[in-house]
Amino acid sequence: MKKPELLAPAGDPECFEGALKFGADAIYLAGTEFGMRTASKNFTVDELKKAVDDAHAKGVKVHVTCNVLPRNDEIDRLPEFLCNVQDAGVDALIIADLGVMSLAEKYAPKVQRHVSTQAGVVNYRTARVLYEMGASRVVLARELTLEEISDIRAKIPAELELEAFVHGSMCVSFSGRCLISSYMTGRDANRGDCAQPCRWKYQLYEEHREGQYFPVEETKDGTFLYNSRDLCMIEHIPELVKAGIDSFKIEGRAKSAYYVSVITNAYRHAIDECIENNGNEPLSPWIREELEKVSHREYSTGFFFGGEPGQVTDNGGYIRHYDVVAVCDEYKNNTAYLTQRNRFFMGDRLDVLPPSGEPFEIMVDYMQNEKGDQIDVAPHAMQKVIIPSNVEIPAGSVLRKQRTE
Repeated sequence: MKKPELLAPAGDPECFEGALKFGADAIYLAGTEFGMRTASKNFTVDELKKAVDDAHAKGVKVHVTCNVLPRNDEIDRLPEFLCNVQDAGVDALIIADLGVMSLAEKYAPKVQRHVSTQAGVVNYRTARVLYEMGASRVVLARELTLEEISDIRAKIPAELELEAFVHGSMCVSFSGRCLISSYMTGRDANRGDCAQPCRWKYQLYEEHREGQYFPVEETKDGTFLYNSRDLCMIEHIPELVKAGIDSFKIEGRAKSAYYVSVITNAYRHAIDECIENNGNEPLSPWIREELEKVSHREYSTGFFFGGEPGQVTDNGGYIRHYDVVAVCDEYKNNTAYLTQRNRFFMGDRLDVLPPSGEPFEIMVDYMQNEKGDQIDVAPHAMQKVIIPSNVEIPAGSVLRKQRTE
């Protein structure tokens, strides 16, 4: 089986470190403009250069999103941005606009051009035309089935790579072309500023009975009309490989470093297992269980097997079973040196996710602060905490605590 690329998201340098540490083959991110996630911190020119250097030192590629549809007044700023991207050593640009494609060819000729999912590519003819225009990869629309992807693969040049989202949030509208946010809040989803009104609760009232609300469904809390399930294809990697997908993309440039680390780690192990056993063995249970340890909506397989993923109509919130409580900075002499992220107590059982290998549990039988004083609780954000452990907790490990409610 051909081993696919694992492409992870990074909304800021901390997320980038998580993706790098937990096994991404490539990482996609944005500069401070022209990217479709304005809520993320994103990367300055200097941060981008450092990220590329760090990634390349580990054999990891960096893709930069330039996937907004720029207005006239933004076009003149693009040449400088594109030159900076090339100077930083970036491997690829992710582009949705044909005008930007032509500018990238002129001002960043050494950088590969990937066509964004925002372009809505759903057939082989469009993929061929984009290849002729200089695209080395097409990020397929989420609405395609595996059968359709296989057909596209068979009818395009072998050199043209196919990338597809395999995990994460899905928009209620086709490939993100949504106007609900703009109509209701003035925040344009198509320019990276979505307020996610598709996750809000809606009720119905009659014109002449203002204040008298009627649930669209017979529940006391109303219903969630546009609430898409999250995509999850981790148990179907052999089918994705067989369809001819070259790059498995994780959604999440607005997600936390913890989320990026956990999901990247899970798909890294899932892909490696699949390739090792040629797709003939079921996924190790612990890998699938990891996906339940991050905040997420109900999972589905999206459009890959036909139909559509459907909506969650009884809630708009996330499923969340675990909290990050600490990150390990160093382990030596049977002692772990931690930085606290959320409160935890002596006597807690913690789940440890190391940068490589399977997660494991430890019991906090003793803890002290950086002054050496014994403590019963770590209540302060970013507090330094020291705990003894006969089991090695590698530097970079994430420590989690299961919620009790």
